[in-house]
Amino acid sequence: MLVGVPKEIKNNEFRVGLTPGAVREYGAHGHAVLVERDAGAGIGATDADYRAAGAEIAADAAEVFARAAMIVKVKEPQPEEWSQLREGQILFTYLHLAPDPQQARGLMASGVTAVAYETVTDGAGGLPLLAPMSEVAGRLSIQAAATALERPHGGRGILMGGVPGVPPAKVVVIGGGVVGLQAAQVAAGIGAEVAVLDRSLARLRALDAHFAGRVRTRFSTLHAVEEEVASADAVIGAVLIPGAAAPRLVSRAMLGTMKRGAVLVDVAIDQGGCFETSRPTTHAAPTYEVDGVVHYCVANMPGAVPLTSSHALNHATLPFGLALADHGLAALAADPHLRNGLNVHRGRITHRAVADALGEPFADPAGDLAA
Repeated sequence: MLVGVPKEIKNNEFRVGLTPGAVREYGAHGHAVLVERDAGAGIGATDADYRAAGAEIAADAAEVFARAAMIVKVKEPQPEEWSQLREGQILFTYLHLAPDPQQARGLMASGVTAVAYETVTDGAGGLPLLAPMSEVAGRLSIQAAATALERPHGGRGILMGGVPGVPPAKVVVIGGGVVGLQAAQVAAGIGAEVAVLDRSLARLRALDAHFAGRVRTRFSTLHAVEEEVASADAVIGAVLIPGAAAPRLVSRAMLGTMKRGAVLVDVAIDQGGCFETSRPTTHAAPTYEVDGVVHYCVANMPGAVPLTSSHALNHATLPFGLALADHGLAALAADPHLRNGLNVHRGRITHRAVADALGEPFADPAGDLAA
């Protein structure tokens, strides 16, 4: 199969769909790889590096989309990209369709088979292709919050970890999954006072054991969220419902109870955001203020550290991408976990949570894949 890697064009997105090392693995499986010129520049990988790994270099994205049977990307296709997709082509990337009906309609109109990293599952009930970027985003969320808390950036002027004799910042993490764990770990590691809210008692017990008392855990109710947010210096939104839009857990009314210059970091913004006042921002203009509260809602946080992110992502996606390249649609039919990543196929939404979020009919792809 000819596998295509276009250069990412989302604002300040420097990651790349395949690293040179991953290209070698595809070549070892007998596949040809077509990489757009300068696609790896953001991670310091030159066209010469890709040629040495066995790739062919394309002059532009149009050539990649026109020739490749499978497109491997990082971020969701932009309008000028989805218009170049076609029926019979496989798209393997992050999609986050629930809050993006325009993209969903574009993919449906193209006829492409779109497999989303964020809804591929594993035997343990996890999301193996989302996890590495969740780890990165969770850790970055504390760096972002710490910067936003500085007075020149609109924050309260508080040092996250404090100093002897001066209290540290209070960080509230809503959601105890992969993002929440990483955020809490970094925040506690630099000396912040940390509380994690979650609705799973089993998860709270695991976090309590993991942190051995260094992080306070609390069952997430409306009252608990209101109380914790009101006293927080920084709130990290780390909730996730796979494939679905994120629940809005912090209302605008709650902002009125917060400290002036407090910070909200919405890691769930890819899925629509978990704060009522959230709207997507970019690395070029990452923050804005509502009612005296600084909001950081960058929709591609891991893009800020593309070298780390690209390699971490490729390590996770490689076996699934190779299965698609080796077997095509048969790989989806054979592997229920990879099939859970199928969001759009032949003009229909094929993931139930995505369909529900978009108000579209759900189409079970089993018949098409078996054929």
